[in-house]
Amino acid sequence: MDQSQSHFSRPAHDRLQEELKRRSGPLRLEISERIERAREMGDIKENADYDAAKNEQGLNEARVRQLEQMLRNVVIVESSDAEVVGPGTIASLLFTGDDEPQEYLIGSIEERSEDLEVLSTSSPLGRQLLGKAVDEKASYETPKGATIEVTIKGIRPAD
Repeated sequence: MDQSQSHFSRPAHDRLQEELKRRSGPLRLEISERIERAREMGDIKENADYDAAKNEQGLNEARVRQLEQMLRNVVIVESSDAEVVGPGTIASLLFTGDDEPQEYLIGSIEERSEDLEVLSTSSPLGRQLLGKAVDEKASYETPKGATIEVTIKGIRPAD
């Protein structure tokens, strides 16, 4: 998988496009208006409204740049036959020592699921799982040096 590409499901892509549109349009204008109103109050050195609006402007602009970067080289992941773990699949993983497998949505950290935790394809475990099939094992090292092993018990396309 090309690390310069962002892989998103159609709903995640559409949600991020809408967020970018809102942040670079109406929200940007609203923040600018708040900055202007705060300036009109006088001395900006001790103006909490001005400081808050400038801070919000910085955060908004950072998120706009982040969204533009993510959406610049995007790959829309459509449901597949899910024979191997990849973006847009749900993997049932059995961690060593556990009795029951746990399901994870595999994809970008920008994905959303009400029912499942998202496992990023750029995380240590996510990278090890990509391309693996049912009954294959993957292992990764935790930041504290422990090795965790999982067995893939099932793979299905995300809806």
